[in-house]
Amino acid sequence: MIVRLARERDLPGFLGLAAQVEHWFGPMVDDPGFSDAVAEHIRDSKAFVAESGPDTAPDSDPQPPLLGGLLFGSDAPTFHVHWLVVSRQARGQGVGAALMADAMKRYVTGPGTVEVVTFGADHPGAVESGARVFYERLGFTPAEATDPGPEGGSRQIYRLTVS
Repeated sequence: MIVRLARERDLPGFLGLAAQVEHWFGPMVDDPGFSDAVAEHIRDSKAFVAESGPDTAPDSDPQPPLLGGLLFGSDAPTFHVHWLVVSRQARGQGVGAALMADAMKRYVTGPGTVEVVTFGADHPGAVESGARVFYERLGFTPAEATDPGPEGGSRQIYRLTVS
């Protein structure tokens, strides 16, 4: 697996990942706002992808499907995981942790905090996606509830303190 900064040609891969989780987050694939956000993160070098195999293909070659994608915000002292998705077939294989490790290594300096909004405990995606357990294993702790997601489901902030 290779984790790297995303490029413009990765946008279709991000949309493919989004299609796998729209039942938890609401429509994204056909939402121009989502595509614009991904493109902005790519331009700002704040979008990461995980793919299998070496990255040797020229920019004109077809892209293999992405294993995962991450959109990150690096406004110290509070850093934000804006979006992290691992493809169905790659969940539980360290893809999310590798994406987080790369973003943290590149951008997180202490003291500060890293925040992510994830599913509330009562959301169906909380268990099925494994998101809450994933963040807890990385050292994040549950914090306050926040606004519901676009599909109406509960959300909660998770926070990691960095020194």
